[in-house]
Amino acid sequence: MPSSTRRVITGWTAAAALVSAVGCSAHAAPQTGPAAPTKASIAAVRDLQTQLETVFNGPVMAHATWGVHVRSLDRGDTLFDHDGGKLMMPASNMKILTLAATAEQFGWDYQFKTSLEATAPVENGVLRGDLFVRGGGDPTISTRGKREQMVFDEWAAALKAAGITTIEGRIIGDDQAFEDQGIGPGWSWDYLEAGYAAPVGALQYNDNTADLTTAPGTTVGSPGILQLAPGAGLTVVNLVRTGEGAESGVRGAVNVERRIDRPEVVISGMIPLGAPPVTRTVAVLNPTLFFAQSLKDALIARGLTVTGAAVDSDDVAPELVTQVGMERRVLVTTMSPPLRDVASVLMKVSQNQYAETFLKTLGTTRGGLGTTTAGRRAAAETFRGWGIPDDGYLISDGSGLSRYNYAAPSTITAILARLHQDPRHREAFAATLPIAGKDGTISTRMRRSRAEGNAIAKTGSIANVRALSGYVKTRTGETLAFSILANDFVIPAATVNWIADLAVEILANFSR
Repeated sequence: MPSSTRRVITGWTAAAALVSAVGCSAHAAPQTGPAAPTKASIAAVRDLQTQLETVFNGPVMAHATWGVHVRSLDRGDTLFDHDGGKLMMPASNMKILTLAATAEQFGWDYQFKTSLEATAPVENGVLRGDLFVRGGGDPTISTRGKREQMVFDEWAAALKAAGITTIEGRIIGDDQAFEDQGIGPGWSWDYLEAGYAAPVGALQYNDNTADLTTAPGTTVGSPGILQLAPGAGLTVVNLVRTGEGAESGVRGAVNVERRIDRPEVVISGMIPLGAPPVTRTVAVLNPTLFFAQSLKDALIARGLTVTGAAVDSDDVAPELVTQVGMERRVLVTTMSPPLRDVASVLMKVSQNQYAETFLKTLGTTRGGLGTTTAGRRAAAETFRGWGIPDDGYLISDGSGLSRYNYAAPSTITAILARLHQDPRHREAFAATLPIAGKDGTISTRMRRSRAEGNAIAKTGSIANVRALSGYVKTRTGETLAFSILANDFVIPAATVNWIADLAVEILANFSR
């Protein structure tokens, strides 16, 4: 037996023993059929199954639930099935379903559109009325890659080229492409202030999050100094106090809580005197208003004058009804990067706002309003066409943040197989996935193993749920699709992730 093989087997045996020790404390089908199994290959598969059963049956997870499914994409057989047909909460593995349906419906070159429009005349450099910004859901106008600077620069230049230096009216955000409900079904009230739970709209700026900066006051006992970016739509209640200086060894802590009965965010806790300011993101209340205010500020910063307020078109709807029949002229239109690039952020960063945007965009497939309900229907039609059983999943939101989502691991591997087998999707989808030990949400996982730089997979994480699904090549180059879902555990999540990683490393070392 080669020494490298001995090291792999020894390493697996030690790791499997540690699991127990911790516990004690359709049209694009492959062109060729699978090779006939030999006695050696049958024995290799049985050995693989024994190894994986040892891992997933460890006492450490005795009170929790694993759902695992592994299939070969080259041979078409199922290599391992541990409750693979059981419906489980997938967390952000739901993004696999959302992206798959979106790419199938719209293609990887799809772009979101945003336009500046007006009905009023321009006289002597003055737009004698309101400036409308019509959104199509573009989630990329943000500080990520400084794209918002590029877009706002382009818009300011276009307005000046149209002879406009002053807007004698309001900035009105037109968000009619999507429904007004921006929060996903089943989202918990106690994290709605968090950036990862930002609401979604047809107009979106900076991931629909505002920056909240907290700093100590000038003396011990004085209120902390708080600043929230304009347009967030939230009133700040400051309960922060300044404590003894950092040299005293006292460590500060600040808590952010969103009220559910009124538009307030309560900031409490203590900041040591002399401590540097800390900035965190807070979900905005109204994405449309936040966008309009940010656009107004950006135009003023670029030398234009805006005399009116930033408003949501819903808030002035009765007034706008009187303008029916007044044709808007488009001053400038901006297209987002293509879906393939947007999807890379969605999957590698696990950006919830992008996923919810995709689901609502799916709802516009037949030219209707972008709603979550319509998006679910469109996704179901796609999966039905792929032969995915209706009872193999339940879509509540697009991101996986909701605990109302369910998917069977075998459903996820079936979708992964379909994407891999279709030349329209194979490379584009694979490029969106995090790479083990290299980038995205698994950049620090599976390092110094055969899975590093080999396995590509989407993670999932909500309370008491962890998920890991994707592709890995075996020692002999066979491509496998896997889905590993863990629910209902109370042990440290890092231990659950370690077990899942160990299983993927075993798959990477498999050969038959």
